Amino acid sequence: MMNLDKIRFILNIIFMIGTLSTIVIYFTVNNQMVMFIVCCVTIFVKFIEYALRFIQNNLNKRRRNND
Repeated sequence: MMNLDKIRFILNIIFMIGTLSTIVIYFTVNNQMVMFIVCCVTIFVKFIEYALRFIQNNLNKRRRNND
């Protein structure tokens, strides 16, 4: 299994690409529903990354407390 740092890094890259895509779609596509869908998926990716960071921090704190 990949470690959480690598997964978070990949999710952050996807988030940045999604953010740029949302901005480009906002100014180029007439159908705003496409922009909202891409934006929602991008925000969802960021929430997943945040949850993994939260889990990772809690695991690290528990390890430190057990030592």
